[in-house]
Amino acid sequence: MISMNLEEVAASVDGQLQGITPQQAKEMRVLVAGTDSRLPVRNGLFVAIKGEHVDGHDFLKSAAAHGFVAAIVDHTIEGASLPLVVVPETVAALGLLARHNIEKRRALGTPFTLIGITGSVGKTTTKDLTKTLLASLAPTVSPIGSFNNEIGLPLTALMVDKNTRYFVAEMGANHLGEIQSLTHIAPPDLGVELKVGTAHVGEFGGVENIYEAKSELVEALPHDGKALLNAGDPNVVRMAARTQADVVWFGLESDASDKHPLTVMARSIGSDEFNHPSFQLVVEDHCVGRVQLGLVGRHNVINAVAAATIAWSVGMAADAIATGLNASVALSPHRMALCSLDADGTPFILLDDTFNANPDSMKAALDALATLSTAQGDSPHTVAVLGPMLELGDEGEKLHRGVGAYATQSGIDTLITVGISGDESGQKLANAYAEGAQTSQSGDSVLIRHATNAGEAKKMILEEVATYSRCIVLLKGSHASGLSSLADDLARYCR
Repeated sequence: MISMNLEEVAASVDGQLQGITPQQAKEMRVLVAGTDSRLPVRNGLFVAIKGEHVDGHDFLKSAAAHGFVAAIVDHTIEGASLPLVVVPETVAALGLLARHNIEKRRALGTPFTLIGITGSVGKTTTKDLTKTLLASLAPTVSPIGSFNNEIGLPLTALMVDKNTRYFVAEMGANHLGEIQSLTHIAPPDLGVELKVGTAHVGEFGGVENIYEAKSELVEALPHDGKALLNAGDPNVVRMAARTQADVVWFGLESDASDKHPLTVMARSIGSDEFNHPSFQLVVEDHCVGRVQLGLVGRHNVINAVAAATIAWSVGMAADAIATGLNASVALSPHRMALCSLDADGTPFILLDDTFNANPDSMKAALDALATLSTAQGDSPHTVAVLGPMLELGDEGEKLHRGVGAYATQSGIDTLITVGISGDESGQKLANAYAEGAQTSQSGDSVLIRHATNAGEAKKMILEEVATYSRCIVLLKGSHASGLSSLADDLARYCR
């Protein structure tokens, strides 16, 4: 965050000062902003947000004890332990403050580039790869994990300071207008469109609305900006007509055409025994080297190509891009994390992709499991542990049946469907996986088991591992399924 006095903070969020004089507000400076009162800071500004279970307004004393010197709140509080900036709504104020911070950074006049990344799948991986590449050039800010909504993006934008050269912003959405709002907070110079898929299709009301929502990013680009578009997705291709910015195409070699010449592409894709993909990186028709990713799954090739396109677009040398991608590792947890474990002397491999799930990423994970199994040789026993995919609306059960059928067709040996304790709809969705698997032509060859929660799933996993000498276990499901916690629990078996 660029240093501000409290008077400037109040003006930027249309707030009213309480518990401090105008002169004191001019003299008080804040250097960092946050929403967690427990984090130790120096000269911090606490933003009190009401959550579903916790209200930040109840923790002003904790904030004061940990180095916060003032707070943004949504009502007057008599006898508050901190000077206050009172606003109508604190989440909106957080966005206004973040926008002001970005404006202050641009006003310095030194080089600064803001990159927005969106897509139904691949945002966080692409963001992490881009951060790795750009950080080798100059100070770069990007979110930790998947901070991509109306709270996460502003908090990341407030990490930008006078030395920041690149800000890589992940922009997610579960309704129309959300990305437009995020681009108002952090107006991008480059916009990257990965894929229009079925994530949050229930909340959007259809794929066409997802297309409209994702298009909000390229529509926000300035005329001298750049729209980086995946030529392999027909809906992303349509976005070229929705932007005034220059269009840069990227993709796989098979996506190239006279209409959409690829500036950056991957060809000759392969993978090693642990399903780490490799490919030739081609930039402007020149092969600049072979890349071996430290990530798992061929679906990450397009994410790497997107990151390479970003780096190329800001002036990074092509050979340096290839070198940087070869050094890539997963930065965000629970995203295609591969680990060798040992349960009571029996080794097995865990493929943890539990951060979240939608039909596209679910199928990609199952493909990764199949490829990993083939690469290992000697036919290891494969177990797919699938938790519900949420926010899919009326099509939810149908989409789960489709994934269940896909799982059996991918060649797995055991399917463990996992419900959510106390959630009837979660149990129905898990059962839909089994229904799809049973009606598939390959269903008879797959053992189908059902766990009502992640705890039961753990017992079943350990039973499978104990029964078969060589197992590969995939964990995949929306965060509410509890499979992320199960992955952390299983990690204690790490060899």
